[in-house]
Amino acid sequence: MQDSVQIQSALISVYEKNGLDPIVEKLQSLGVNIFSTGGTADYIEKLGAQVTRVESITDYPSILGGRVKTLHPKVFGGILNRRSEENDQKEISEYQIPPIDLVIVDLYPFEETLASGGTQQEIIEKIDIGGIALIRAAAKNHADVVCVAARTEYEALDAILKDQKGVFSLEQRTNFATHAFHVSSHYDSAIFNYFSEGNGALKLSVPFGKQLRYGENPHQKGSFYGNLDQLFEKHHGKALSYNNLLDVDAALQVMEAFEGLDPTFAILKHNNTCGLATRDNLSEAYKAALAVDPISAFGGILIANQKIDLTTAELIHELFCEVVIAPNFDADALALLKGKKNRIILRQKTNTHTLKMVRSCLNGYLVQDRDEIVDHIDMLEYATNNKPSKSEIEDLLFASKICKQTKSNTIVLAKGKQLLSSGTGQTSRVDALQQAIKKAQTFGFDLQGAVMASDAFFPFPDCVEIAHKAGITAVIQPGGSIKDQLSIDYCNTHGVAMVMTGVRHFKH
Repeated sequence: MQDSVQIQSALISVYEKNGLDPIVEKLQSLGVNIFSTGGTADYIEKLGAQVTRVESITDYPSILGGRVKTLHPKVFGGILNRRSEENDQKEISEYQIPPIDLVIVDLYPFEETLASGGTQQEIIEKIDIGGIALIRAAAKNHADVVCVAARTEYEALDAILKDQKGVFSLEQRTNFATHAFHVSSHYDSAIFNYFSEGNGALKLSVPFGKQLRYGENPHQKGSFYGNLDQLFEKHHGKALSYNNLLDVDAALQVMEAFEGLDPTFAILKHNNTCGLATRDNLSEAYKAALAVDPISAFGGILIANQKIDLTTAELIHELFCEVVIAPNFDADALALLKGKKNRIILRQKTNTHTLKMVRSCLNGYLVQDRDEIVDHIDMLEYATNNKPSKSEIEDLLFASKICKQTKSNTIVLAKGKQLLSSGTGQTSRVDALQQAIKKAQTFGFDLQGAVMASDAFFPFPDCVEIAHKAGITAVIQPGGSIKDQLSIDYCNTHGVAMVMTGVRHFKH
């Protein structure tokens, strides 16, 4: 296997022409013979470069509406022939097959067409056949051929053409081939997942990967696969860690339910909300959120649903926190927050997330739909004689949004659009409630007139009894227990309002 390969011929067949101009210019200046097809050939000719059309090699035109262009032995023989094999070279000469040293391909946009809501016919037509075959052939024969399988590789290609005059090392060809097989496997996975609709084998392919300093603990290796640049603009701070990423994900899920609403601020620790409040302005919302549990807030993740101003930033700056997330920052607020060297500051661009949740389990994986349901007023079934007031309904729905994103078993207590406390990750609902009551009382909150949210039904009336005796006046829960009536009867007897949503929000 030769170390260096000098590019003398190139086949270019791309869907998108962006970024092609400087590549063609350098190939022409190096005297490289360019082969091309259809619209790509037209484009190259308009650039003033000489191009040999593939049809002149194969003696066949593009047929079947463009479905067949390059699928021909004279094309694939030019790519796959092994320069060091005597028999290969004899056949190349006998059948007058021109060698091809560089293949540049850009596949049909299958995923983009699917994401845009294309019709079935439009999606099917964006399944690339010739392009994917060219990629596999060129990448397989990377001992002699350079394969550039996506526009993201143009910058690297351009640099080698410029700095090395079209001479590619074996390491460079191998790197291009590795990326090419990544492109082809990702493309095929997307097509399979479209046809399988989640039935059968699980095929995951994420085009971006990054190694982290470590995993959940220093002795564990960790990586993240995804494109964070789509979600955030990082203004400041150290690299996001494995645990940071989990907390940031939890923060975005919590705040998603408050997007577009009144100023809301949340503080999270270990994936659970330890402070959240809605107020008339963001600084007051932050103060109310911090008051919920100022101890847990230390080293937490902070997130706002509105632009952070200087007043709010001055309050935040007094607290040691790992990450601050907001849709935007006033310039003076951002400058102040950058005053802490390691504080991570993220401007949230969007809240786009995967629709499926995947986690390892036993010797395989569990996959489920993301819980997209947010409890709202039209879902409520008024189970008791005493109906909640308007303000209680607002608090019940407020508490429900937090409860949905808290580890089960969980109980959330709230009043006046402020989280008062939550019991998180307990083995019994009674334990979760008692934890929440104790925590609220520890930080000086009056539970008289507060509301309670539960992520699942009450199998016995003990929880509503304990809550009532602590001062809770209204309850929201999914219902569905065969003993729902016991809890309803207790509430009716003691004047507690209860609503049911019919939707459970377990989070494990």
